[in-house]
Formats: sequence, structure tokens, C-alpha cells
Amino acid sequence: MTGQKIPPRPLRPPRLHGRSVELETVDTLLARLRSGRGGALLLTGAPGLGRTALLTEVRHAYDQGAVWHTRATRAESRIPYGGLHALLSAGGVPEAERARPGRAPRPLGILRARLEPAALLELLGERVAAEPLLVCVDDVHLWDGPSRAALGFVARRLDTPRPVGLLLSAAGRGRADGDLAGLPLVRLGPLDRAAAGALLDDRAPCPLDPAVRAELVRETAGNPRLLSDLLAALSPRQLQGEAPLPRPLVGPDALLRVRGAGPGDLPSGARLILLLAAAAHEQDPEGHGADLTLVLRAAGTAGAGRAELSEAEDAGLLRVAGERLVFDDEPLRRALYAGAPQARRRRAHALLALAHAGERQRLPRLLHRALAVTGPDPRLAADLVSTAEDDPRWTHAERSVALERAAGLTEHDGARVARLAAAAEHARLAGRPERARALLAEARPLPAHDAVRGRAELVRGLLGLQDGPVADAYEVLRLAAELMGPYDPRRTGTARLAAMEAAWQAGDALACLHATTAPASPARPGQAPGRSRTEPERAFADEYREGTADLLSGRTERGRTVLRGLVARGEHAGDPRRLVCAGAAALLVGDLAAACRVHARALAVARSRGLATLVPLTLERLAYAELRAGRHLRARVHAEEGLRAALRTGQRNLAAHQHAVLALVASVEGDARAVGEHAAACCAVAEPHGLVQAATLAQWALARTDLSRGRAPEAAARLGPLVRPGPRGGHFAVRMLAVPCYVEAAVLAGEPDGAPAAVDEFAVWTGMGVDPGAPALLARCRALLETVESGNDPGADGTRTGVHPAEARYAEALARHDLAGGDFERARTQLLFGQWLRRRRRPGEARGRLRDALVAFERCGARAWAQHTRAELRATGDAPAHPPPGALTRLTPQQLRIARFVAEGATNREVAMRLSVSPRTVDHHLRNAFALLGVRSRVELARIVDRDDGPAPER
Repeated sequence: MTGQKIPPRPLRPPRLHGRSVELETVDTLLARLRSGRGGALLLTGAPGLGRTALLTEVRHAYDQGAVWHTRATRAESRIPYGGLHALLSAGGVPEAERARPGRAPRPLGILRARLEPAALLELLGERVAAEPLLVCVDDVHLWDGPSRAALGFVARRLDTPRPVGLLLSAAGRGRADGDLAGLPLVRLGPLDRAAAGALLDDRAPCPLDPAVRAELVRETAGNPRLLSDLLAALSPRQLQGEAPLPRPLVGPDALLRVRGAGPGDLPSGARLILLLAAAAHEQDPEGHGADLTLVLRAAGTAGAGRAELSEAEDAGLLRVAGERLVFDDEPLRRALYAGAPQARRRRAHALLALAHAGERQRLPRLLHRALAVTGPDPRLAADLVSTAEDDPRWTHAERSVALERAAGLTEHDGARVARLAAAAEHARLAGRPERARALLAEARPLPAHDAVRGRAELVRGLLGLQDGPVADAYEVLRLAAELMGPYDPRRTGTARLAAMEAAWQAGDALACLHATTAPASPARPGQAPGRSRTEPERAFADEYREGTADLLSGRTERGRTVLRGLVARGEHAGDPRRLVCAGAAALLVGDLAAACRVHARALAVARSRGLATLVPLTLERLAYAELRAGRHLRARVHAEEGLRAALRTGQRNLAAHQHAVLALVASVEGDARAVGEHAAACCAVAEPHGLVQAATLAQWALARTDLSRGRAPEAAARLGPLVRPGPRGGHFAVRMLAVPCYVEAAVLAGEPDGAPAAVDEFAVWTGMGVDPGAPALLARCRALLETVESGNDPGADGTRTGVHPAEARYAEALARHDLAGGDFERARTQLLFGQWLRRRRRPGEARGRLRDALVAFERCGARAWAQHTRAELRATGDAPAHPPPGALTRLTPQQLRIARFVAEGATNREVAMRLSVSPRTVDHHLRNAFALLGVRSRVELARIVDRDDGPAPER
């Protein structure tokens, strides 16, 4: 059995979440065992990350041989050869084999015999004579030295025809040194948010409140053991959000149970270092560590230094990374800080405040001073606010922490609410929406002036616009504008602009128009009339709203003039928000080159200023502009990066838009699976949150994929509702973009009744000049309608007394494509023109058009469209340069096309409709194909197509 090849059985455990990569690596080791070879693998990771669970899953799933499993214990770590004794006992070595005549004594007498490493290798080799052997040792770092040395010796000599596999686990940061050096390594990291949420849903005893679920995921930082312990410790009422959660949620006791040892075992100096490092993180709790020099300077004041730091590092509680001190276990850092007595925390902050020197360290010095005092301190709070708001050097995360602490030192409720709202706004801009919502919840019960309440509602509405139902966000933003109107014109303009964006995403044109044309609020007492309108930023936003209102109201020329002036003035601005506004204006007027250029500059500025929330928005707008301009590969790169940034900053609504853009890109590339996945991910958020624009784009992508696969009826059925006007139709700003696809699908499907009305409306929209590619697409749509009106009889003799109207329209479309650019849409026009010419029995002219289309599709990476074009070329009699191997080469081009459609599941009538032939013709070609291939059923035909052509496209 040693050399027998056994097919691998991939490990797909249903309850081990977020470990697919690690399981695939382990399965590689098991595949070696099945093929008769040995190997070793070392799993490392911090306590609680699931090393034991992964080993348990593997040994339970492995059924191709024997399994020896043991787990080391700290109590036996000082007994020589105790580890090997436990392993061989777990292996059940027979008594006769322990001391056979003529052989050295075998364990279990190993404590007397002092088994040499080579003898252990020999023993394991003897044990695999009958079947492969998998040896699993958990927590091998707790083994005694001789046992660990013997195991390391064996592990490094298993890459031989000896089916012994060693799967070891050890606590550590990912490096294998000492006795286990040189072994292949897999490091277990924390679970990502999706995997942690799935683990919670799997193990929760009751349905979880969404807010509680999000907090559990955040506070446990991806540690599955902590998640399980918290689920066991919390009551059902707490899990369902009916009772408050304990504070701190993850305490020192819970962490000690996970780790097995903690800071309490260390000397006082090392504990001080740990507390100083944890306190220094409070300046930026989610930043990358604490300043090493700062912590050592503060510790030196209390008599601690490098030696104490080494003790804390040796305990595995923190590590030095360059000039930073980093906790690998973030819950541990929070628990260390929260679990320390208040007096010790205040002393640590006082030491850190003294360690900060110079004006450049003013904000952190004030913050640590504020954390060291007890009770209100209005003067210190005012210093914190002025320093945080006036100095642009500090990040939004640092400003948020400073303003939150200033609010804690403030007695007056109104001032406290204002500072909490400001802290929430900076937390939102830093990409920390959960923290922003917590600060707003703290401010909600406190009384405050309308201007202050309006500022808090503005932050709440912006958070809802990022992640939540946009209709709700619209109402909150309107309320914010009403509250702040008489007192804060700048923020009022921001609220109205955001309300317009919420209505736009919801596809509510009337609400969008109402937000753009909201009346100016009366000036507050003492404010000069019109004073706020001279502010450049507010005037810029006002112009954008006015230009958009003109477009929505039908005053197209006036709106375009306003918005074009806005683009010209704003594209060189240094403010990223103004740049985003100018880029949106460029998209509205159809200046795609300017839209790409301005959004690229906005992205660069947002990155340079650390605006974590704005980066995914600019990436989404840039990706959409690149997509409209026909640069699909660039659009995909920007959308993929934007998707990651949106999910990282908690902006699920933006992530849905990124998924929609990626679906459209995949529909160009012909990747049906990717289109389906991105469209499903988009709609999973778009439907409950009312994101009509994103949902319309996703459905358009699905329909375009149907078209690329020759499924015109399905595409027409999907696009029909999208291009229909009214509340049940698609998005008002996107539906016209989808009209050319709808007309093509309706005509090819033989259902053109609704196409003329759509083309008439598209012609009006084209006349507005808001899309440079629209005139070419309009000519293409009219060419398709001409083929319906004049008849598209494949049996026509091809003679002409003049130029056919459809041919003239196609020529016009191609000429306009040359002016507007865009290889993909021009290639689609060439494909349709070539199809029409072939069916008019003009194959020579058709081949030229189809070859041009094929080259363009290949240049765009549009694989499915290129395959469709090749099929048309074969139907003209143009043989491919390299005919595909296999039985399908026996078929004629028409038989091959029919066979592929049948393999996809199409009926004869559906195939006839797609190819513009009669069902009897399809039946004739299909019978001939059956005879040539020697098959008797459509199922057998599908198997041959699948074998020779690759998997048939999913329906």
C-alpha cells in the first residue's frame, strides 16, 4: 500500500471557519502520505487562534491510515523523554515490540533505554509497513528538550519514500527555531471579520442582535477561543441586545484562560512596561503600536528599562518591531489597560505625559495629562479641543481620541455634546464607524442647542449613507440641515449635498431635486446677509447642487454650463472633497477624460492626508469613470482596491457599488461566474439598503453576460424593467446607459415591440450631450430596428439596388465610434454588422467586420465576446488558425454552434431564435451532428462539448 495512489480528499470541514488556506496546506501533506511519501508541517500561532481545533479536525478527517495523537502538558515539560513516552503510548506500541529478542529495548521502557533520534526514525519506519502513519502533536513547545530534539531530527528526514507525516503545533509568532528549525511552517492569524461572524452565527445559542454581533467580532479581534468563551459567558438577553454587555467585554480573566499565563506572572518592572505600552496605544487605539523610545523614557523615570522590556517580550506578550512596541494580541492590550487599577493607569499616563517633549508633541502630551486627571477640568479640555481642531498634523483617529477625552472633562452638557459629535465625526473620517456610533449614542440623551444637535445628526446621517438604508439617511440629513440652517451654513450645505447623494443612490429623482433646490436658511442673529455664500467651499457645493438641479429639471444647457465651469475651476484644487465634487460634475456632463483625471488627483490627495473614509469613495468614482471611458482593466484594479478599502472602513454601501462595477468589468471579460458572484454580493446589500443605482448596474452586468453568451431572450427579460420609466424601473441616471443593450437583446430575441419607444427616449437623451459615446450607440440601435422593419430574411439573394438602411446606420455608428473612442463598444457594433452581413449572404464582407471585432475583443480581454465572434467567423467559412482538438472538429460551423447552444440547455426553438433560422433547420443540423459524433441524446452531446470545449457556460 506504500506506493498506491489514493485520490486526495480535500478537507472541507463545515464548522472550521476562516481556515481554508491552512487546510489546503495541510491537505498537501496528506496527499504526500497517500502517494507513499513522508513530510512534516509545523502550525504556529498565538493561544486561542485554533491550533488545537485544526489538528483535531485533520485527524478526524484523515482515514487513509493510522493516526497517533498526543497533546503536551506543561507539568511534564521537565521530565526527560516524557514527550516521546506520551506519543508512543498514544500510538499503542505492543508489549512484544517494546523489547524483542536481539533488539534494543523499545518504549514504553524509553525512560530507561534513552531512545536515540535515529532509533525513533527506525521505529516509525517499521510502523508504516502496512499503512501510512499521521503523527499529530499539539503544543509541542511544551515537550521536554530531548523529546523535542528527537522529533525535530525525525521531521527533517521524512522527505523519503516513507509514508510518515508529522503535523505539529506550537505557540509562537511564526518562526521555527531551535529543535524545530527548518520545518515547513504555517502561521495561524486572527480570523477576518467574515469568518469571525460566521463562527458566531454557527455557535450562538440564540439569534444575535446585529450591533452585539459586530461588537463581539470587534472586541475579540478574530480570536476564536475568545469568541467561544464570550458566547458561553453572556446571557441570551445580552446576546439579543435586551441587556447591556459587561465592560470591559474581554477582561483579564478571560484572556488568562485563553493564554494559560499572563502578566501577573512577571516582575513588577515588566508589568510596568506592559502597562505603559498599553496606555501609549490609547493615543491611537487602532494604530500600529507604541513609540519604543517614548515608553522606555517613561519607564526610566520609574526605574525600569531594557531588561524589563526583554522579560515582557520573552513572555510573548508584546514584541519590538523596529521603533514600535506591538501587541500581537489586541484584546490582551485592551484587557491589560482596562484591568489595571485606576491609580496605576493614571500614573502610567502621567509618566507618558512627562516623556513627551517639544511643541510637536503637544496633543499627545495634553491627552496623557487629561487621562491622568480625575474629575472635570475645563481649561485642559479647552486646550485639547483647540490643539486637536486647529493643527492639521494630527490624524483623524488622534483627534477623535483627544476630543472624546475633552468631552469627558467637560461639565456643561451642550459643550460636551458638541465635543462628542466632533469626536464622532473624526472617528468616521478615520474609518471607525462603530466608534463614531458609540460616541453619538453617548451624546443622544444630553440636552443641547439645535446647532449642536444638528451637527450630531449630520454625522449620524453620513454614517447611514455609508452603511445603512439610504432613504433613512436622507431623512436624517434633511433634519440635520433644518437644525443647523440658521447657525452653520457650511455644515448645512454639507448636509444638503449628502442628502442629494442619498436620494441619488436610492434612485429618487424628486427627492434628489428637492435636496438640490432646498431654500436657503435665514441668517442667525448678528450674521451679515449673504456672508456665508462668499465662503469658497460652500459656494462650490452650492454651484454643484444648482447645476445638478438644472439637469434634473430639464434645463440641460444651463446645467452643463455651470458644471463645466465647476470642473475647470476645481480640477486643480488641493481639497479632496472639492475634487470629488468636480469629478462628479465631470461625470454628469459626460467629460470622461476630466472625470478620470480629477478623481485620480482626488485619490492622491486623500491618501496623502490620511482620509481613510474618502479613499474608497474616490476609488469607486474613479473606477466608474474608467469603466465609462472603456478602460475596463483599469476600472477593475481601482474597484478591487476600493472594495477592500470600503470593507476595511465599514462602508458597505460603497462596497456594493464596487461589486457592481466589478460585475460590469467581468461582463466585458466574459467571466460569468465572477459576474454572478459580484452581482449577488452587490444585491445582498443593495436590496435591504435601497441602493437602486448599484442594483441597476448589477442587473445590467448580468444581462450583458447573457448577451455575450448568445442568450438574447434572457437578456431582454432582465433589461426590460431596467429601461422602463417610472418608480418600478431602473435608476433614472443609469437606465439610458442600458438602452443599447436592451434594444440589441430585444431585436435578437425576436421581441422588438418595446424597442422603438426606448430608442426614441434614448435619442432625446443623446441630444443632451451628456455621453460622448451615445451618438454611435443611437445609430447602432437604429440599425437594429431597420433590420426588423425591412425584414431580416436569411434567404435574401443579397442583390442591392442601393445601400440598405441598416447598412447605412451601421456605417454611421462606426464613424461616430471613431470620434468617441472605446474599443469594446465599437467591436460590438462590428460584430452586429458582421452578423447582419452574413445573414444577407455577404460572407466576404462579413469576415472583414468580424475579424476587426475579434481583434478588438481580444485586445479588451473580452473572452466570451471573442468566442462568440469566432463562431460567427466559422459560420462564414473562415477556418480558425488552430482548430480545436477532439470530436467537435467533425462538425460544420453551423452544427458546432447548434451543438454548443444545445449543451447549454437550449431547446430547438430557442436555438432557432438565436440563429435566426427555422426550428426545422435546427433539427436537421442536430440530427446530422448526432450521426457524426455517434451519440443518441442531448446529454451525451453535452458531455462531448464539455470535454472538448471546456465547461459549458452556466445558465
